[in-house]
Amino acid sequence: MQVKKVITYVAVAFVVFYLFTRPTEAAAAVTGVFDGILAGANQLATFFSNVLT
Repeated sequence: MQVKKVITYVAVAFVVFYLFTRPTEAAAAVTGVFDGILAGANQLATFFSNVLT
């Protein structure tokens, strides 16, 4: 259980470090993640529209 907690703290520290040292790249990464989620949601909507018609 302690290993999981340490890994979580290291991951959070890395994210904070990345945000402060490279804010432009961090913003681009977040935008990319949201664009991917949106594209996936659109594909699911298209799939279910085609299945149900």
